[in-house]
Amino acid sequence: MSRYGRPSMVEAVALGLVATGAVSIGVGALVGAVSAGVEIFGSPVAVNLPVDGAPMESLADASGVAAASYTQSVVSFEALDAGTRWLFLLEVALPALATVIVCMSLWWLGLSLIRQLAFRRSMVPVLATAAFALVVSGLISPLFGAIGRAQAIEQLTASGVDTGGFWTFLYSADLAPVGWGIALALVATAFEVGQRLQRETEGLV
Repeated sequence: MSRYGRPSMVEAVALGLVATGAVSIGVGALVGAVSAGVEIFGSPVAVNLPVDGAPMESLADASGVAAASYTQSVVSFEALDAGTRWLFLLEVALPALATVIVCMSLWWLGLSLIRQLAFRRSMVPVLATAAFALVVSGLISPLFGAIGRAQAIEQLTASGVDTGGFWTFLYSADLAPVGWGIALALVATAFEVGQRLQRETEGLV
């Protein structure tokens, strides 16, 4: 920072690069979600179905290998229910949406720092929304995927296929974005405290 409290040229350039990078990542996440949606609603659509530990016989006698098994099987469906497709789309779209929200929050934060308005009133709800989006994407999007795969397996069963080797329902939460969401919520709380201190300081002047 300069002696007048304004960002120096180097700091302004760095903040600008961070803001630009955040926008680029957000656009990339959005494009990826759209591409995934096109594939999901196309035909055939490849679905990763959870396998209940099917043995991998080609490695059964390999030297130094204690055990080998399949945990997923890629099944391409020529016809899949629209509801199931929407569940798979939500599984991809929610993390992409969370990424876009977080990137836009970083862009807004970088812009606010450049303008010396880090503790503006909008900063706390922006950061809190990003934190909430991360938690939701980590907990809810895998649930949509698990329900969609369960419906795909049910469709295979209804067609007369033996689906005994698949998990009927398998849900695994992604705790990484949940942890980042909690950390971002703490940052939002810190900004709330900063805003309160700034108001108290301005009241003393």
